[in-house]
Amino acid sequence: MSNIPTPHIACQKEDFAETVIMPGDPLRSKFIAETFLENPVLINNVRGVQGYTGTYKGKRVSVMASGMGMPSIGIYSHELFNFYDVKNIIRVGTAGSLQEHIKLKDVTIAMASVTNSNWTSQFKIDAQIPAVCSFELLQKAVKAAEDLGITAHVGTMYSSDIFYDESGTEMKLKELGVMGVEMESAALYYEAMKAGKNALCLCTISDDIITGAQTTSEERQTTFTKMMEIALEIA
Repeated sequence: MSNIPTPHIACQKEDFAETVIMPGDPLRSKFIAETFLENPVLINNVRGVQGYTGTYKGKRVSVMASGMGMPSIGIYSHELFNFYDVKNIIRVGTAGSLQEHIKLKDVTIAMASVTNSNWTSQFKIDAQIPAVCSFELLQKAVKAAEDLGITAHVGTMYSSDIFYDESGTEMKLKELGVMGVEMESAALYYEAMKAGKNALCLCTISDDIITGAQTTSEERQTTFTKMMEIALEIA
């Protein structure tokens, strides 16, 4: 029996390109498709999680939202990697800065994620498993950022299950040089590692955890284009 269509993705295997750009917000998915892709076609709208396929500079690319949090991106990335033969997923999301030198609207590239998630318990391995990106995609992203004249901070991200954190963990991780906090990269990296595929997380800083400064919802949806350009260049 075929695994597709899935309960979450109602299209055929050939509808997806080998690389999927994955924002969390469905409206950001729509924005990327309509702003950057030529001839984008809506291929999925189950639960309002919009997926499109089109071309960027002559190359076929897909973009689809992941929803919010690790359980959500875990579902979509698992299905894309394992049922739809997608080779690369590049997350383009938002993060809160934990470092004074990483400012609002700066771009970050997560080469690894530390997490409070229990995601890897399913693997029944008595060890801490690092959540790491694809080195191939990381190299390409750093080069693309340089070519585009975009300053990108590369380092470790904190991928948390908790948005309103009362534990004080974020400030402890700040002391270890962790760049910022977001809610999806660890699950994405684990899914890619398990499937033998490639994943990378690019984030734009939407909030400053230290000072409390933040961007608006409209800015987050339509102005964080630098990370999108990097992702599309390496797709």
